[in-house]
Amino acid sequence: MNTPALKHLPTLFLQAALVATATVLAVVLVTRFVSPIPLSITQTTTEKSAAFSASGTSSISTIPDKVEITMGVSRREADIQQAQTRANEIINKINSDLQGLGVAKEDIKTQNYSIYPIYDFQSGSQRITNYSVDVSLTVSLTDFEKLNTVVDMATAAGANQVSGIQFKLSEEKERQIKEQARAEAIEDAKANAQELARLAGMKLGKVVNVIEDQGVGGPLPYLAADAAMGRGGGAGAPTNIEPGSTSYDYTVTISYETL
Repeated sequence: MNTPALKHLPTLFLQAALVATATVLAVVLVTRFVSPIPLSITQTTTEKSAAFSASGTSSISTIPDKVEITMGVSRREADIQQAQTRANEIINKINSDLQGLGVAKEDIKTQNYSIYPIYDFQSGSQRITNYSVDVSLTVSLTDFEKLNTVVDMATAAGANQVSGIQFKLSEEKERQIKEQARAEAIEDAKANAQELARLAGMKLGKVVNVIEDQGVGGPLPYLAADAAMGRGGGAGAPTNIEPGSTSYDYTVTISYETL
């Protein structure tokens, strides 16, 4: 038996034990410093409630407080300068008479001023026979008592075009009517929603959406035929234009959460 080899056995076992211990420590250290830090995640799921919608309406009938009238002259002459001169004389007379009636200068606006040739194609060639000068004014009024007088005065001065009479609401009155109609429509929508929900056995939560729709409509005014067709200053029965009433309609749709 090899006695020297036996002598070295304790040393070998000691070395092996040290290596094993070092390996374990290394694994522990690596695990300690390399392992990820654990995270705690909490997930919350919110279930949305179904939407419930109801509509409400409001219709307010009111009398317009503003009117716009378009009036003017169309003049045809063989000489372009003569046509322009005659048209200018008529439109200047209308403008002067309007201001004399108390219409403010800023309420009289030139809407159109155009000059174009009139051709004759019957002879087989393109030939200018006349020139047309068209001039029109837009007049804004808030005093409806002057309306009929303005139309008659314009035609007496030579206007042969009166059209585009539009009754409107001024910005201030439209704002007031809109606020009133909106409030009434919202209250109507709320009442309808509560009643429908009660009948259906549902409970309503908070409002999640509101949609509004508005519109202004009314009858067209009646204009005496002689003024509409252009009587050009001839005598006749006085013009009678009535504003009638304008309907302001408002619809609101409100959507609720259901509980």
